Amino acid sequence: MKLLRRKKSVSLDDRLAGLEQAADLADGRLGAEAVSGARSVVSRAGVRRSLSVDHTAVALAGATGSGKSSLFNLLSGTSLATVGVTRPTTSIAQAALWEGTGAGSLLDWLEIPRRHEVSDVPPAIAPRTRNGGQVGIASRPATGEVVGAIDPSDGEAAGLILLDLPDHDSIELSHRLEVDRLVELVDLLVWVLDPQKYADGVVHERYLRPLARHRDVMVVVLNQIDRLSPAAVERCLKDLRRLLDDDGLTGVPVVGVSTRTGAGVSELRSLLTSRVSDRRSWATRLAADVGTAADALVRASSGMGPADEPSREIEGEPAGSGAVSDSGSGSGRGSGSEAGAGRGSGSGAGRGSGSDAETPVNPPEVSVDRLARPLTDALSEAAGVRVVVEAVAKAHRHRSVAATGWPITRWIRRFRPDPLRRLHLGTSPNPRSGEAVGRSSMPATTVVQRSRMDTAIREAAGAASAGLPRPWAVAVRQAARSHGDELEDGLDRAVAATTLGVSRRPRWWRAVGLAQWLVLAAMIAGGVWLLGLVGMDYLRLPQPFLPTVGDLPWPTFLLIGGVLLGLVIALLSRVAAWLGGRRRARRAAKALRASVDQVARELVLEPVDGELSRYRRFVEAITVARDGG
Repeated sequence: MKLLRRKKSVSLDDRLAGLEQAADLADGRLGAEAVSGARSVVSRAGVRRSLSVDHTAVALAGATGSGKSSLFNLLSGTSLATVGVTRPTTSIAQAALWEGTGAGSLLDWLEIPRRHEVSDVPPAIAPRTRNGGQVGIASRPATGEVVGAIDPSDGEAAGLILLDLPDHDSIELSHRLEVDRLVELVDLLVWVLDPQKYADGVVHERYLRPLARHRDVMVVVLNQIDRLSPAAVERCLKDLRRLLDDDGLTGVPVVGVSTRTGAGVSELRSLLTSRVSDRRSWATRLAADVGTAADALVRASSGMGPADEPSREIEGEPAGSGAVSDSGSGSGRGSGSEAGAGRGSGSGAGRGSGSDAETPVNPPEVSVDRLARPLTDALSEAAGVRVVVEAVAKAHRHRSVAATGWPITRWIRRFRPDPLRRLHLGTSPNPRSGEAVGRSSMPATTVVQRSRMDTAIREAAGAASAGLPRPWAVAVRQAARSHGDELEDGLDRAVAATTLGVSRRPRWWRAVGLAQWLVLAAMIAGGVWLLGLVGMDYLRLPQPFLPTVGDLPWPTFLLIGGVLLGLVIALLSRVAAWLGGRRRARRAAKALRASVDQVARELVLEPVDGELSRYRRFVEAITVARDGG
């Protein structure tokens, strides 16, 4: 039988490093809120890991009248917290410590000024201060063990820091802000709900659903079950379980308790002491924070923000008008719980936790050469490559005629401008010499050429960003245009610096030029000879022997032959120059296209490829941060 190897979990260190790298890569590409949130998690994790890992900060959070302060007193076996029913009584978070030695720095970080050591030691011999904080000794009654309290002598409870938070729905803004701050910092969250408001949209939408990744460091308590009949309690617990499942909190322990009768308190106590003795809640909390921050980056990467996430509608009666108090007569009235069950029955689709967001995948590899071809075509047109290529051919013919034309007429060519020199091309310095390349005199880029160049850049960026999430596709398009102001100057410098191959003179030019001079010399000799004969005839001198070529005298042959032969050589040289010009134009076109292609890659495609590489590294980092997704 083939055994399947279990997938190896990514360590917390690697996940934090992945989140930090993903945030750095996403900076400037994704929403500032998601990036700053990820960096805040990394910073917070670094601080928490440097503090006491032998202590577990457990927070009791809930709404006004939920009974969390009563539960705090019951678990600590004290009366530290002031209990209120309808008005908020907890304004500042306070802590009860079980063997809190060494927890001072942790409490300082949590900014908990009121600290109480739970101990059976009489107050007279207990220390009054510790680590600069105000630490009191909360001794338990001497009459015996308090029912439901966590025994300070219990070794499993050592290191427990129990916090009583202000009400999350307090009318005081400072109370709500304090709750929000501590909910982000504590190691274990205990949400205390009551039968009337357990389906309240505020606690589900604002706290529970966004904390879906924190299911392993969360406990939900349904308090005040003594106010309901057993049947109503069962219905409320089932409905609460359903609501939590809709919030993505499947598997979170749900405990029904009563601080008045002590029902369910032992189960809650055992659950808390087991989590504390495990000494891993802090790491689990940080891992959940990393996952939540990574999910936020994934949502931002997909173009979704908090405002884009669908929210669950709360149907039925308004929150807060749920289950009515059971009179305790045992008559089984549970209509209130049924009303509570009706609330929050909406679909749980679109949970805001983001844990269901899909990890982005790398797009298909894009061939840079495929992107470069059409882009180079458009940039070549904008750079005037065709004008330069035509000038190379014309310059070659111009210089060829000047070197091999009929000597009598070739000087006229000197009055015609060289096509390449007119463009300030063909005389560019050697790049190895270190001389600066000046600007050419190429015609300015026309509106049509600029439009085609912009279109080609846009199409190249579109092809490269195909399949990318919208924010990253926008970043790729911006990268493609990031050097737009430098593009025209870069193209001009590239054309001016390109070696066009026109400086080297063909060897046949010298041979033909020499032949033309020899022919000219023969023509001049023939002309002088004829003039001499004419002069002798004019002076009535005897005529010398006159050799002939057939019936044609040599002087005439030299004169006429020189003229005709010079013209024929000049004509043939022009044909050779035209062919050579075409050949040099092809080589120049190839060299110019290579130069333009280099500019296209440096100023357009390399920034695009850098952005694509950035996105791939982001995907790899975010995958690690999410522990493989």
